[in-house]
Amino acid sequence: MINIKRAYTPPAADDGRRFLVDRLWPRGVSQAALRLNAWLKDVAPSDALRRWFGHRPARWDEFCRQYFAELDGKPEAWTPIVEAARHGNVTLLYSARDTEQNNAIALMRYLATKV
Repeated sequence: MINIKRAYTPPAADDGRRFLVDRLWPRGVSQAALRLNAWLKDVAPSDALRRWFGHRPARWDEFCRQYFAELDGKPEAWTPIVEAARHGNVTLLYSARDTEQNNAIALMRYLATKV
């Protein structure tokens, strides 16, 4: 099972393996507080795509389309998440304030077709 959680939310016992899926480190959070298994920067959308999207709801569908195309081109970035999900719970951590439309939600949708 793949879950998502803001990086600012405390870890839970049922999180399983925890992956930070942002290119930038969350402000004000220590590495110890995150209790990460890995920081997968390369699974995050490109800087250009992230800036273009800018959390504008009208751009969500196109953001997902472009992000999925980026992910298709780099399976080595997301394969560790799929492998971990085959053996237990996985939590994708993100830092965006937008809890409805962010790269972790898009990534979770993408990975649902791979697990």
